[in-house]
Amino acid sequence: MSITAVEKASLMKEYATKDGDTGSPEVQVAILSSRIATLTEHFKTHKKDNHGRRGLLKMVAQRRKLLDYLKGKDEARYSDLIQRLGLRR
Repeated sequence: MSITAVEKASLMKEYATKDGDTGSPEVQVAILSSRIATLTEHFKTHKKDNHGRRGLLKMVAQRRKLLDYLKGKDEARYSDLIQRLGLRR
């Protein structure tokens, strides 16, 4: 259900703001988005997994908080991240 270390490393490399960046909001949102997508696929076959669904909702809320923080700090970075991840239409 989780993403692999290789996937996580590639996301960190792609969304990092500088070399060795692992904790910026962009990297955290990208990792959460990948985990959310994986769990969404899981729930298509396991409809009654309510304990897992709670974890998914916590991840979505965490991603929303990080996006709100980034929007308040730097709206250009926020809009660039949203566009790169394809979160809003």
